[in-house]
Amino acid sequence: MKLILTAPVEHLGVAGDVVEVKDGYGRNFLLPRSFAIKWTRGAEKQIEGIKRARDAREIRGTEHAIQVREQLEALQVSLPAQAAESGKLFGAVTASDIVLAVKKAGGPALDKRSIDIVKPIKTTGAHTVGIKLTAGVVAHITVTVDAA
Repeated sequence: MKLILTAPVEHLGVAGDVVEVKDGYGRNFLLPRSFAIKWTRGAEKQIEGIKRARDAREIRGTEHAIQVREQLEALQVSLPAQAAESGKLFGAVTASDIVLAVKKAGGPALDKRSIDIVKPIKTTGAHTVGIKLTAGVVAHITVTVDAA
C-alpha cells in the first residue's frame, strides 16, 4: 500500500514522505490515526503543503531549540477550564489544550505529541509541563489552570 505520511512515524519517515507499507499496517494503524493519507495523483499535489507545514513547526538544530525553550519558559500560560467550587476540574487538561494555550499566549506552534504531562492535570492552580523540542532539549513551562 502506497501512502503519504502526514506526521512523523518512528522507523518509517517524516511528514510529506511517500512510503510503501503492508496493507494491514496502513489500514489498521496509519490511516485511522491520521498519520498518513492514501497516495493518489491528486494527493501527491498536497505533499508540498505538508512539507511547508512541517518546516514551519520543525526545530532547526540545538541552537534553535534552546532559543525556542527560552521563549517558551518566558511565557505566562493560563488555561480556563470548568471546575467545581473545590477546585477539581470536570475532566482533565489534555496536551491539545496546552498546545492551544501556548499558541494563544504568543508561543510557537507545537505538536501535541511533544507535550509531556507526567501526572494528569485535574485541579486548578499551577502545574509544570515538559515540552520535548529535540532529543536533548526539553522546555518546562508552568500552566496555570483557572476556573472558568
